[in-house]
This record gives sequence, structure tokens and C-alpha cells, in this order.
Amino acid sequence: MTPRNWLLTCGVVFFAAFIVAAGGAAPRYNRIVFGALPLILALVCVGTVAYLRGGNQRAGAWRSLGVCCWLLACTTLVMWVRPSLVAAAPPEPRIERAHALLTLASDRARTALFAELQPVELANCQLQRFGEQYDGGYLMCANLLGSVKAAYSYGISGYDGWGCDVARMFNVPVHQYDCFDLRQPVCQGGVTVFHAECIGPAPRTDEGGRHFDTLQSQFASGAGPNRVVLKMDVEGAEWETLLQTPPAILERIDQFAVELHGVGEEHQLATVRRLKQFFHVAHIHYNNHTCAERLDPFPASVYEVLFVNKRLTTAGQQRPGGPHALDAPNSPERPDCQIPTTRWTDALPGLLRFGR
Repeated sequence: MTPRNWLLTCGVVFFAAFIVAAGGAAPRYNRIVFGALPLILALVCVGTVAYLRGGNQRAGAWRSLGVCCWLLACTTLVMWVRPSLVAAAPPEPRIERAHALLTLASDRARTALFAELQPVELANCQLQRFGEQYDGGYLMCANLLGSVKAAYSYGISGYDGWGCDVARMFNVPVHQYDCFDLRQPVCQGGVTVFHAECIGPAPRTDEGGRHFDTLQSQFASGAGPNRVVLKMDVEGAEWETLLQTPPAILERIDQFAVELHGVGEEHQLATVRRLKQFFHVAHIHYNNHTCAERLDPFPASVYEVLFVNKRLTTAGQQRPGGPHALDAPNSPERPDCQIPTTRWTDALPGLLRFGR
């Protein structure tokens, strides 16, 4: 093999390494850290081959191409040494993942959780927005709520547009629960009952005197109706609470809109799989307060999910990705991120990607 062919082969290999290294890294800082060096070497090799090419009328053009490749290599080297020059901020200390190829084990639960949360087409679900215009608004199957006898709203923080909409539209009492913010919302034209209490997997009182109780006990204190609708936003307490809730209680819930916090933990995957024994996933919306590049395939770490009881409807095929027309960003001032991120590593063979 001639030196030129050897350099060209090296250039191709280095460029392939650049595609894999930069494609699987996040955020932009780590793409530079992992991708810049192989790109520099690829540009040097290809530039040298181009510069040395001669013996024809286009020798000048080839030399110019070689010089351009070297200049690009120098520019990339500067970016590699100082990523801040291209506004690539260093990753925050809490980032658990630097590169997909280096942390495949930590990908498994997150990828499996994302797959479990993909919505399906329901045979008779007409989505309608309940609650606030932005944060606090949730999509639900309005035509499947006619038989509910009560509603439960957890984590209201002094306002509960969702509960008030449900109370007025279906003429049912709405039980509101919050032990951190004791402001009681006013609902004109609807019946709401405020409880200075939070939800948890077991009854307890914390060091601040705040009382927590189970979904089962709170259902009983609300006269124990058999057909209820729930909304829950309890900042991470939802996982263990739902995992410990008895099946008989879950069966009584017609629809359940919950904001889930976090991705990729084993107990989170176990919770969603348990809920799917009783519910279809009808809708998912990502909270744009928590958009992040590092969470692929999730675009954000907090997301609102609508679960619909399987006794109410039948499921068809998986719904296509993207937001619903009634969705709205939780924060209108921030960029939205409803489309999951993708990486070059998605193309890796399944056995390598998922460790099976």
C-alpha cells in the first residue's frame, strides 16, 4: 500500500470514529470532547493526501483543498482546547452520562421506560384540555368521564384549574390535597374540598408536621366512590405511592393524569409496567422547564402522562410521535422540546445497544 493510500484509509477510519464519538455524546461540550480529536486526525490525513496529489492540471486545486483541510483541523483543535469559544458550556456536575458508548448499562432502564410510555390510539377517546392554559393544564378523554363520581387533585400549590373544570363540567366533588401550600383555591360553580394533607406510600408525619397518607385511605375519606378521576403532581412522590397502591384501588380510577419526575430508575420502570396492567397510555407531554439533551430518548426529565382504564376502551396501534394540537408548553417563555432526541448510537445493533 502506498503512503497516500495508507493516509486515505486512516482518514476514513478517523472520520468514522468522529461520527460515532460525536453522535453519541451530549451535551455539545461532550460532543467536542469526544469528537474533535478523531475529526482533527481525519482532516490532517485527507488534507495531506490532497496536497500531495499531483501530476495533473488540477494539482493547484488539490493543494488548495489540502490547505483548507489543515486549516479546518487547526480550527477544530482550538475548539477542542477551548470549547467555550463556541458557547459550549461544561456539563453540570449532576450529569450522569458523558457518552452513550461509555455508559450503555445506564441506558437500559431509560430506553425501556420510554418504550413503555409510548401512547396508543384509543377506540373512543376525544381529548380535551382541563385546567390552566400553560402549566397546570392536562389533556383527558372528556367523553369517557361521564360516569365518574368524584375527582382527586394532588399537588395543587394554591391553584387548581383542572379540579375546578372537572367539578363544573361533571358536577362532582373534587378533593384537593396539598400539605406544603395551604392556600385553598376558590372554584365558582363547582364543589371542591381542600385537605391539608399529602400523598405517600405509607401514613407518616414529617419533621415539619406535615401529614402524608395513602391513596387507599384518602379514597375512603372521600366516601369511597367506585368511579374516580385523578390528577397528580407531587414532585417525585408519585413513584413509590403508585407502586404500593393496591390493585383494587387502581381499578376504581377511570382516568389518571400524572406528572412524572425522573427517567431511567428501575423502580420507575416497575411502576409504569404495573400501571399498564390496568391502564392504556393515551397521551404524553414533556414539561419544557426540564428540557435536556443528555436524557435520550427522553427530551425532558419531567413529563405529563394520561392513563385511561382498560375497561373503558380498547387500544389500537402506537400513536405517531409529536405533540397534540391541544398541548401547550408549561412555560411559554422557554423553548419547547416535544420531539425526542436521537443519536448515531440508535443505529447500533440491538444486542450491543440494549445489552441483551
